[in-house]
Amino acid sequence: MKLVGQQKPELLLTETHHMCPGCGEPLALRGYLEAIQELGLSQRAIAVAGIGCYTSFSMTTDVDLVQALHGRAPSVATGVKRMLPDSIVFTVQGDGDMVNEGLQEVLHTAARGEAVTCILLNNGVFGETGGHMTATSVIGQRTKNTLDGRDADYHGYPILIGDLLAQLQGAAYVARGSVHNAGAVARTKRMFKRAFQTQMDGGFSFVEVLTMCPTGWFIPTSEGPDYMSATLGEVHIMGELKVDGVVKSTDELHEENVRKAAEMEQALARGGIDT
Repeated sequence: MKLVGQQKPELLLTETHHMCPGCGEPLALRGYLEAIQELGLSQRAIAVAGIGCYTSFSMTTDVDLVQALHGRAPSVATGVKRMLPDSIVFTVQGDGDMVNEGLQEVLHTAARGEAVTCILLNNGVFGETGGHMTATSVIGQRTKNTLDGRDADYHGYPILIGDLLAQLQGAAYVARGSVHNAGAVARTKRMFKRAFQTQMDGGFSFVEVLTMCPTGWFIPTSEGPDYMSATLGEVHIMGELKVDGVVKSTDELHEENVRKAAEMEQALARGGIDT
């Protein structure tokens, strides 16, 4: 057996965490820490944490960190960046923290074109409080206070935060990834690297990561990845929503993903994929 890479990023102090079994957030954590390290930004990185399960990561990462009030991380990050313009400042927030409690914060930060990176860990529930519905929960999704599934007439429709941010002129890079399989983890890591590079170039960047929460979804741990793909993943479509000023809608991303999947199947049917 040959070790081809480090088993954990240097910025990760321990692989032990306090998340529930099957949680996707530790995978997202590893992704952005690896991106920071590979870009040589370890000594310049400053995190601003929101309120959620992921807040405990502050004790396991070797990155300077500021704790924000619920929903206010983008505004705190703005202040940090303006005081320390040579730093790489990024927020870590959940969908409850960012899209429920602090929607205006991230929208105004993007509209101003602040040179920070906002990372959203989106599992469609308030995981820390037991799985209540959030603004990103999809129609039909069962949560602690929507036991029969989210109903549009009663609860309203989910907010596609990436689509909103991509429309703002101040936003330079907007993407949506996930961690439900190995390929998705690799693509999301590339999104992190592009987002941090965008910040270094002076622009606002945003990466949404769809993560698993089997406990909050009331499903067996092993079913988390497939459930994520079939529920959140069918509404919050993965891909790059804004790159170099070109905006794509979620519907356009869906069409693009379907086309790429068809091309992949055709290539496999012909005998393989050229690398």
